[in-house]
Amino acid sequence: MEQILIYFSENKEAIFIIVLSIFLGIEVISHVPSVLHTPLMSGANAISGVIIIGGIILLGHADLTEWSLEFFLGILAVLFGTLNVAGGFVVTDRMLEMFRKKRK
Repeated sequence: MEQILIYFSENKEAIFIIVLSIFLGIEVISHVPSVLHTPLMSGANAISGVIIIGGIILLGHADLTEWSLEFFLGILAVLFGTLNVAGGFVVTDRMLEMFRKKRK
């Protein structure tokens, strides 16, 4: 417990910036108009695609004989990036479906 308190006291500026950026991000995202959500999702999908490529590069440089930190982080990057891209495309498709004309 004492080590955790020492860590927080040594890194209080970085922790403050992270917490502040979380609140700022929530505030900014909650005020985005509905019309802009689809382009923002497309941009987020592109960023997640870059994360997947970085994870694949990280896996290429990792030592595959044991569970190293690079291997673990590369697996997580590819897994979470792929989930984010797939989910983003599903949400974007559903949002674009709302703007299509209904067939009779």
